[in-house]
Amino acid sequence: MLALALITLLLHGALLGLFYAFSMSVMPGLNAIDPAHAGAAMRSINRKILNPWLFLVFLGSPVAALVTGIVTGSVWFYAAAVVNGVGSFLVTGAINVPMNNALDAGTMPYQKYAPRWTRWNTIRAVACAVSLVLTGIGLTAL
Repeated sequence: MLALALITLLLHGALLGLFYAFSMSVMPGLNAIDPAHAGAAMRSINRKILNPWLFLVFLGSPVAALVTGIVTGSVWFYAAAVVNGVGSFLVTGAINVPMNNALDAGTMPYQKYAPRWTRWNTIRAVACAVSLVLTGIGLTAL
């Protein structure tokens, strides 16, 4: 039970770190270079980030929280699963991925893409921070 809760905490922290790093360093760094180069770099990042490690963290966070909630009966883990599912999974699927696809297809210029994508990515980071805190509270309540 404790091991499962710690894995849940680790997954949420890793996902928060990913989103935080993009909003606080990757996107500002790309915004500091020529938009054509920034767009090309972001398209490359969007292709390379689709790997098993991302899927483990991205899909594993809400699932681990849900399973931990079931095993422990703790509402904190259920709450973390919901916040992560809505704030990370839903936002990603409904907003960030379609924007990535538009950038890749050339139907959205980088100058329009970057501020909107970063704003929604920051929302994902905040949701992950909240779900991390909820997971931490659940862990201390065990």
